Amino acid sequence: MTFNITVQPSGRSFSANPEEAILAAGIRSGVGLPYGCKDGACGSCKCKKLEGTVVHRAHQSKALSADEEAAGYVLTCCAVPHSDVVLESRQVTDESAFPVKRMPARVAALEKLSHDVMRVKLQLPANDTLRYHAGQYIEFILRDGARRSYSMANAPHTLVQPVAGGTGNTAPMVELHIRHMAGGQFTDHVFGAMKEKEILRVEGPYGSFFLREDSAKPMILLASGTGFAPLKAVIEHMQFKGITRPATLYWGGRRPEDLYMDAWVKAQAAAMPNLTYVPVISNATPEDGWTGRTGFVHRAVLEDFADLSGHQVYACGAPIVVNSAHADYTSLGRLPDEEFFADSFTSEADKHAG
Repeated sequence: MTFNITVQPSGRSFSANPEEAILAAGIRSGVGLPYGCKDGACGSCKCKKLEGTVVHRAHQSKALSADEEAAGYVLTCCAVPHSDVVLESRQVTDESAFPVKRMPARVAALEKLSHDVMRVKLQLPANDTLRYHAGQYIEFILRDGARRSYSMANAPHTLVQPVAGGTGNTAPMVELHIRHMAGGQFTDHVFGAMKEKEILRVEGPYGSFFLREDSAKPMILLASGTGFAPLKAVIEHMQFKGITRPATLYWGGRRPEDLYMDAWVKAQAAAMPNLTYVPVISNATPEDGWTGRTGFVHRAVLEDFADLSGHQVYACGAPIVVNSAHADYTSLGRLPDEEFFADSFTSEADKHAG
């Protein structure tokens, strides 16, 4: 027996098969529900259940507490409907329904941007157009069926790029920023055995993180580490589309070297009068010679913007940064909850933490 899932206020609806999680059913139907890890660990897919009954599969309490569940909140990635269900999710719009495609991808270029960040350029099939919003991500499908998610760091209009070798040919190319996680099955390969021309399988686009262009509100772009990647795509998109809303990028790292495209950001800020750049370092050493902002990057925002009630926030990076920002901004800065958009970079270790 299938159940009907309706999402308000958009009115989008889809059906869920027996024992199918709501998020999986939404993705299958092309409805862009918000999500992050898809594994009950990050809480990005949490939304309010207005009607109906669901049963949750195993998930972490930090993603959905017992009190939140009692108040009617659900994690769509692990909530299985046992009746027709009505959800509230203001992030669901027709705009986000680009089709998800699975395709081969060829490694076109590997470039170390820092000691632990690799820029990987993937060449996609020329005859199978990938459409996505700046800020979304793709998933690698590994040989054992495991998946790894990485945001596309280039805006959609840059997808077609020259092929290396000076042949004059062009091909669809996506750029990823991959951080090395010691002992990580996939990132050990990226930083070790991976070579140009290697063929991988990818699937996407995924994610509900992208710029809401129907708003004129000033924006805070908050990144930690490689959380900069999707925001790089957003900045490229803003420049291409001539979007002049004020935007302030706060990019945080432990050491200055963690801001691995600092010069690129400064160049964009010089070319875009509406873009301000605030780098923040939390663990600078004397030999770094750092004279800029220090401390936690999400706190630097509140030091500059005590009142966020008239802003939108786009936050990407480590779960602790994204979650702390959401809690502080919606309480101390009184940011409306529906104006906080996030992509929490949950690693495999995060997913399987206690």
